Amino acid sequence: MSCLNIDPVSPAAVAQLRELILAGERYRQAAAGYLGLDISGSQAVSYLYSRGEMGQTELGNLLGYTTSSITVLIDRLERDNVARRRPHPSDRRRTVVELTDHGRQAVQATGRWLVRSFDHIDREALPSVIDALSSIAKDLSLQAVDLNSHRNAPAPASKSQADNFDTGQS
Repeated sequence: MSCLNIDPVSPAAVAQLRELILAGERYRQAAAGYLGLDISGSQAVSYLYSRGEMGQTELGNLLGYTTSSITVLIDRLERDNVARRRPHPSDRRRTVVELTDHGRQAVQATGRWLVRSFDHIDREALPSVIDALSSIAKDLSLQAVDLNSHRNAPAPASKSQADNFDTGQS
């Protein structure tokens, strides 16, 4: 992937994106605690809630889990009556994972805190905020794929290289 020249505002934007990610991680921890789940269970429930039922392999891929790890996680979610497996509608070798009514209601209960995140946003500005968040989420997902492809690359050697890496400059 090519390095971009970034204008002077971008380091502040990158810093705020990092703050948003950190705030999301704090929220994830709080929501997981509220729901009585660990972080990985909370992540799985979020995927199932926002994207709907999916194959066990697909969920494992989204979480970066091995086959055995996702099996253990789904076993725990089933034990806690948060999610369940059911046969795939067209491939009897596969299963589909979905939230139970209890799991869906539990996630919906945390929604009131998410909604409060928009209390200070002017209602007329909300469509622009939604567009920006959607665009950032898509781009960040693409960047995560790219970052994963560089897993074994050496880390930046010097502070100046790390600073350039942090803002996307090279």
